[in-house]
Amino acid sequence: MQYKADLHAHTTFSDGDLSPTELIDLAKKKKLSTIAITDHDSISGLDIAINYSENLDIEVIPGIELSVDFDGIEVHILGYFIDRKNEELLNYIKLFNKNRLERAEKIIKRLNNLGVELSISQVQQFSKNAPICRPHIAKALYNFGHIKNINQAYSKYIGDYAPANVKKEHFPPEHVLKIIKNVGGLSFIAHPGRMKEDILLKLIKLGIDGIETIHPSHSPAKSKYYKGIVNEYFLLESGGSDFHGGNRNDEQNLGNYFVNDSVINNIKNSITK
Repeated sequence: MQYKADLHAHTTFSDGDLSPTELIDLAKKKKLSTIAITDHDSISGLDIAINYSENLDIEVIPGIELSVDFDGIEVHILGYFIDRKNEELLNYIKLFNKNRLERAEKIIKRLNNLGVELSISQVQQFSKNAPICRPHIAKALYNFGHIKNINQAYSKYIGDYAPANVKKEHFPPEHVLKIIKNVGGLSFIAHPGRMKEDILLKLIKLGIDGIETIHPSHSPAKSKYYKGIVNEYFLLESGGSDFHGGNRNDEQNLGNYFVNDSVINNIKNSITK
């Protein structure tokens, strides 16, 4: 059987629609050998997934996806093989999630001022144990009858330039790269096709370990281009489906966007150096 590793997937512990165990079951069905759970600013689903996978012949790589601010632009950094018990990481996540809650409360206040009756408790019905983010607010807006579809939540209320949006607070990239390194992990630029070229080069100079070359938003030509950058700067590469499930209708991506065993071995060998 072909070795396939998906190094970018989300669960209900961030903005995904499947629980960690449901995601592992689907990954197994899609004949994946390895999957990295990279929830946004959360590691709460990792123990569940790793324990569940032990008897299923599928490897779960402990990961996380962190947001940073780069000259006013939000950039996502993937961390792999992180020590999920590390106190520095736990404190960072606690602080970031406090900021997320405060942001959600400000967004809801703006929605209220626009005549939309929505409360934080209603949003928490959809975020549950996960850090509150805009997809949870969008689901609440839809399920409580304020919009006709999920896309309208962003175009009308909470998109980047919509009236109820509040900009998310981020730490600088140097800080996040240091945290990932301090907890034994490796840092990778997520979906670089969504960022400007100069930001990519600046992150390389800051000491990023690798680049996500395979992603649903990358054309074959783009993936080839980023593989070239990996070789030019002696970096590692990763890749995955960025699976969320639910309204994104991206189940077909899981199992179709992956890297092979040589990529995984290169990452693992870099950790042990």
